Amino acid sequence: MPALYIMIPVALLIVGVAIYIYFWAVDSGQYDDLDSPAHSILFDDQDPNHQAGVDEASGKVRTSAQEKPPHE
Repeated sequence: MPALYIMIPVALLIVGVAIYIYFWAVDSGQYDDLDSPAHSILFDDQDPNHQAGVDEASGKVRTSAQEKPPHE
C-alpha cells in the first residue's frame, strides 16, 4: 500500500510530461506534412558521381553490354 503513494504521483507525472511533449511536437510542426516523407523514399536522388549520371549529362548513351564488364 505505501508503494501506491509513490507510484501514482510518478505515473501522473509521466503522463503529464508525455502530454506536454505531444503538444510541443504539434505546435512545432512535427505533424504538418505526413505524406511527403513516405513518398520521398520511392524517388532516387541524383548522384553526380554515378557513371550513368555523368554519361547522361555528356550526351553518351550506354547499352547493357557496356554497363557490365566482361568476366575474366
